[in-house]
Amino acid sequence: MKYDLNYIEKIAKIVKDNQLTEITLEDGEKAITVRKEGSYCAPVVQSAPASSVVSTISSKEEKQVSAETAARNAITSPMVGAFYAAPAPGAKPFVKVGDVVSTGQVVCIVEAMKLMNEIESEVSGRITEICVEDGQSVEYGQVLMYVE
Repeated sequence: MKYDLNYIEKIAKIVKDNQLTEITLEDGEKAITVRKEGSYCAPVVQSAPASSVVSTISSKEEKQVSAETAARNAITSPMVGAFYAAPAPGAKPFVKVGDVVSTGQVVCIVEAMKLMNEIESEVSGRITEICVEDGQSVEYGQVLMYVE
């Protein structure tokens, strides 16, 4: 795959000027990704020492918290872009709080570089919370909604 250096520099400038962390452009079988160095951070999960958890949370509360966490699945943005709840302005949203979704069902759109990317649910369940507003900018990995 061969690209013009000026083309790549222009893409890098777009990333820098718009404070993006990454941009991917696809054209048929060709694709180019420009990523700001050091911008990717893997999520880090930290847990408190077992003794402090036991002293602050009763076993009944602990079971309730772990059950709620296990039952709540996050649908996250796979890219930086704009969140859209509906397929077109003024159209009925894909989902709303309380709707039941199935695996593979489209739940929203994230627009990146004028490309509309349908986001599908990876789990079946009920939408319990939508965390972003229609038209809001979202980051890679940002929680869009929760499915229970």
